[in-house]
Amino acid sequence: MVKEEAIKNSSSLGKEEQEPVKPIDLETVKPENTRSKANNLPVAKEIDGEDAALSVKFKHAAYIDDSNRKEHVNMVFIGHVDAGKSTIGGHLMYLTGMVDKRTLEKYEREAKDKGRESWFVLMIGERLIMWYNFKNKLDLCFSNFRYLSWALDTNDEEREKGKTVECGRAFFETDKKHFTILDAPGHKSFVPNMISGATQADLAVLVISARKGEFETGFDRGGQTREHAMLVKTTGVKYLVVLVNKMDDPTVNWDEERYKEIQNKLTPYLRKCGFNPKTDIIYIPVSGLTGAFLKERPNSEFGSWYTGPCFIEYIDTMLPSISRDYEGPVRVIIADKYSDMGTIIIGKMESGVLVKGQTLTVMPNRTSIQVIQLWSDDVEVDKVVSGDNVKLKLKGIEDNDILPGFVLCSPDALCHVGRVFDAEVVILDHKSIIASGYSCVLHIQSATEEVIVKAVICTIDKKTGNKVRARFVKQDEKCIMRLESSESFCLEAFKNFPQMGRFTLRDEGKTIAIGKVLKVVE
Repeated sequence: MVKEEAIKNSSSLGKEEQEPVKPIDLETVKPENTRSKANNLPVAKEIDGEDAALSVKFKHAAYIDDSNRKEHVNMVFIGHVDAGKSTIGGHLMYLTGMVDKRTLEKYEREAKDKGRESWFVLMIGERLIMWYNFKNKLDLCFSNFRYLSWALDTNDEEREKGKTVECGRAFFETDKKHFTILDAPGHKSFVPNMISGATQADLAVLVISARKGEFETGFDRGGQTREHAMLVKTTGVKYLVVLVNKMDDPTVNWDEERYKEIQNKLTPYLRKCGFNPKTDIIYIPVSGLTGAFLKERPNSEFGSWYTGPCFIEYIDTMLPSISRDYEGPVRVIIADKYSDMGTIIIGKMESGVLVKGQTLTVMPNRTSIQVIQLWSDDVEVDKVVSGDNVKLKLKGIEDNDILPGFVLCSPDALCHVGRVFDAEVVILDHKSIIASGYSCVLHIQSATEEVIVKAVICTIDKKTGNKVRARFVKQDEKCIMRLESSESFCLEAFKNFPQMGRFTLRDEGKTIAIGKVLKVVE
């Protein structure tokens, strides 16, 4: 009965669901809610949703004019360990005025006290002085830039070891946009933390080390370059900036051939992940240490062959606008929580508009709460909107009653909660067959759940889309399966709300499959 019902349900999906899909291409389906234009937020309109969980008329009190509000873009830095993600993020904060010279000197003193002053060995010959300072054009010794990564590595463990463990946060502004930086860990032991950051991102910045041997280590099987690129596409990131870092290293010395070699090796894999090289990807050669091509071009012959935009120029003026759902019901996916004179949650607004004093429902435990304070990137505000990374103080619930993956919802438009669901799954990396009874770990939005394959319903031919009954599935195959968790959690069908319908499956420290929810069964 399970197989017959699921095949029947899957066959009733639209034509788009039946089309063959690339092995790692979960096509982006936009929610059917009306999108507001620019940054004006028409929030007085009634909306009739077709989905059962959204089938209410949703109202906000008034039309709110946000014409002066900068577009908010959430950016996650990904890549293999020691590629330079934290250093580039810290340098961006410096170049945009978020970290000053005094702070850098403080980081330098702390690093020396911890014995970490040799993280980034400077091999820069005569080039000891950088002549650019964002605020006052003061000369700045390069040695300070060894400690830029400390701007994002915020806890003692990360600074002690010189490696990012959690997903660090920071923010900066350009002329037209406001950016939140999510600095994901590069070590394979912390991939679950990286997934948590990627689920909140709109734009991914893949940092590649051009140093001889380092690119190869990160890109070969076992390195994190491949897995990170695939995971950000799976979590819904559309645009990818590839920063080819350490171009100033003596083994590279701004060699154009090395840059092209990396580009030629990486592009086919990114295409396989589902990124369109012509519209979704841009490559930029940079030096996270010197700042070359982050904001300005270097005043030398180095890199003269590169004629494209600098990184900040691209993300400020050339990156396409991110579509937001301002008119939908409130959906805040919780990424973290803590207690500080009350219950504080950290998360991302995936849809709707939220104002101070508003009453919401915490799912899946259906607790009614009131939002008594709001912050957006550590600035207290009276309102947050779809796309914002937020911090909220809640009244009516203890932090012990909240877990990552819980969702704050409009009381009259609750999200789905379930523990059994049918899904379309692509097996990426698993040596043996997968059949009924197989267990693994599910990562969906910020939630992590242990699941069991209740049934492999059918396999799907990638070329024709034809479905064939099956009892098992193996690597590189696409299938429909029924998954079951011991606990209920928040999820939605991918076609109705993609942000809560994408997932990855991991086992034994590696990503084995990606998928999308077709139907919540129970």
